[in-house]
Amino acid sequence: MLEKIEKTGDIKKLTPDEYDALAWEIRRFLIDKVSVKGGHLASNLGAVELTMALHLVFDFRRDRIVWDVGHQSYVHKILTGRKEGFDHLREYGGMSGFPKKAESRTDCFDTGHSSNSVSAGLGMVYARDLKKKNYSVISVIGDGAATGGMFYEALNNAGRLKTNFIIVLNDNEMSISPNMSGMAAYLSSLRTATSYNDLKMKVKKRLYRLPQGNSLVNSISQMKDSVKQLFIPEMLFENLGITYLGPVDGHNIEQLVQTFEEARRMPRAVLVHVITKKGKGYSWAEQQPDRFHGVGPFNIVTGEPLAAAEKKTWTDVFSDALLREAEYHEELVAVSAAMLSGTGLMPFWARYPSRCFDVGIAEEHAVTFAAGMATGGLLPVVAIYSSFLQRAYDQILEDVCLQKLHVVFAVDRAGIVGADGPTHQGLFDANFLSGMPGMTVIAPKNARELRDALHFAVNEVRGPVAVRYGRGPVSTAFESQEKPFALGSSERLLPGGDATIVAVGAMNEVAGEAIRLLREKCGLSVGLVNARFLAPVDTKMLDSCAARGPVITLEEAERSGGFGERVAAYLAEKQPGTRVNILAIPDRFVEQGPPDVLRKSMGLDPEGVAASVAEFLKSQGSLPAPGR
Repeated sequence: MLEKIEKTGDIKKLTPDEYDALAWEIRRFLIDKVSVKGGHLASNLGAVELTMALHLVFDFRRDRIVWDVGHQSYVHKILTGRKEGFDHLREYGGMSGFPKKAESRTDCFDTGHSSNSVSAGLGMVYARDLKKKNYSVISVIGDGAATGGMFYEALNNAGRLKTNFIIVLNDNEMSISPNMSGMAAYLSSLRTATSYNDLKMKVKKRLYRLPQGNSLVNSISQMKDSVKQLFIPEMLFENLGITYLGPVDGHNIEQLVQTFEEARRMPRAVLVHVITKKGKGYSWAEQQPDRFHGVGPFNIVTGEPLAAAEKKTWTDVFSDALLREAEYHEELVAVSAAMLSGTGLMPFWARYPSRCFDVGIAEEHAVTFAAGMATGGLLPVVAIYSSFLQRAYDQILEDVCLQKLHVVFAVDRAGIVGADGPTHQGLFDANFLSGMPGMTVIAPKNARELRDALHFAVNEVRGPVAVRYGRGPVSTAFESQEKPFALGSSERLLPGGDATIVAVGAMNEVAGEAIRLLREKCGLSVGLVNARFLAPVDTKMLDSCAARGPVITLEEAERSGGFGERVAAYLAEKQPGTRVNILAIPDRFVEQGPPDVLRKSMGLDPEGVAASVAEFLKSQGSLPAPGR
C-alpha cells in the first residue's frame, strides 16, 4: 500500500479495506527508518490512524494543519510525498524531524516548542475569514502540551468564534514522561464517558441514513448539551464555548473519519478528543514510551541502542551532584517542566518524592512557582532545557531577579544540541541571563567543575544563579587544574605570550586543542583562560590578558549581546587599544546536524578556531617571524 503514496491526496485513492494494511506498513516503515537514523518514534507510532483519517477527510494542499511541537508529524510527511527524506532524517542538510514550511506547502507553520498550535491555528482562522478564503484549519495538540498555559489562553479566545476551527486533542496520557496534572486527571474522567460517546455515534450513524438526516441531526443537536450533562457533568470545553466531540478511538479510522466530517460542518470551534496509544504497534515502544519518545539508532528485535554506552553525560553529572547537595540541605527542592527524565531528576524524584515537583509543560509557571518557594524558605533548583527556559524570560526577570531570590537554574542542553534543529539549540540563554541585574551565570568547563559550580550555587550565592551546561558526553579536559570557586573569578589554564583565548564552558577543550595546533603549525604561544563566570565578568583577569597582548573570546552562544561583546566593550573602555577577536555563533538560527559537524561549519572546531586566531594575529602583525 505504501508504494501507492507518492504525493498529497494519494491516500484518498485507497479503499477502506486497504487502510489497515497501510497503517501496518507505515508503522513498519517508521520503525525501520528510525532504528537507523534515530528520531521521535513512540509519538508517531501512536498517531498513524489519526493522521490517515485527517488526510482522508481534508486536503492539505488547501486546508491547513498545525502540529503542536511537531514530533508526531512523521506520518504526515509520509502521506505528503516525503518518504525518501527519511533516509536523511535529522541529518545536516537533510529532512527535519519537525514541520518545515520550506520542505512542503503542506507544512503551514514551523514548530518545535509546545502548546502554541491552537494560538497559531486560531490566527489562521481569522486570517482566512478576513480574506474571505475557504479552507479548514486544524490544530493537533497532545495532552502533554495541553498542560501549557498558552493552550488555555487560546481556548478562551477560540470560544468566541462563529466560524469553523477544529482542535484535535491527541490523548495518550503522556508528554515525554507520564503526565501528572489536573488536566491529566480531567481527561481521564472523560475517557470513561464511553457510554455517552457510543450512544451518540450510534444514533447519528442511523439518522444520517434517513431522508433529510442532516436536518434531523441539526435539530437534535439543540438538545445535545442537556443530554451530555447527564453523562459528563463537568464540561470544561463546552463551558468555554467550544463544542466537545469524544472521546474517539484514535485507532479506529472509520470512527475518526465520521467524527472529523461532523467537526468540519460546525460553525464554531470544535475540540475532538482522540484516545491513542503512544508507541502502538511496536512492543518495546508500547512498554517504554518515554524511552522511545526520542531515540538513537537501535536494534529492532531487542529494542536496545546500537551504540555502546557513552561515558557520563553533563546531565548525569548534574543529577549525581544534586543528590549530594540534597543530603545536606533539607530545604533543597527540585522543579521540572515535564522533563524529569531529560533533565536528570528521576533519581532525585525516586529518593525525595515529596521534594520534587513536575509542573507540566509550563516553564513560566515553574519559575514563578520556584520564586514562591524561595520566599517561603525553600531552596529551589529549576532544571529546564536552555531552549525552553527562554519561554520564562519575564518570570526570571520580574519574579526572581527583581526580588533577589535564591533560585538555582540548572540550564541543560546549553549550546549546540544537534539533530532537533533550530528550535532546540541552546544558543540564547547565556546572553539574556547575563543581562539580568543580580543574576550570576556559571559555565563549567568539565565534569568536576560542574559539581563544584552546583555546590557553589547552592551554598555560596545568595541571589539568582544559573549553571549552564551542554548535552552529551561530559568534558574531562583540564581536570587536574581546578581553582577554588570565588564569585566572578576566572582561572588561567595555559600560559602564552602572543595572545590569550578566553573560553566559555566546554569550549575550553576546543581552545586547548586549537592552542596545540597553533603552537605546532604556527609557532605561536597562546594562553588560555577559563571564563567560568559569564556574569559577573572577571575584569581583573581581562586587564591582565590585555597587558599580554590580543584577546580572543570563544563561546558556543549567539554573538550579539554575548560574552565576547561584553568583553570587547569593557576593554574598549578600560584598556583602549586592546585588539579583540570574538569567536561565537553567527547571528542566525542553527539548523539540525551532529554537533561536531555544526561546529565545523561555523569555524568553532579546533581547526577552525586555530585558523581564525592565526588569521587575526596575522592581520594585527602579531605572527612570529618564520623559524621562531
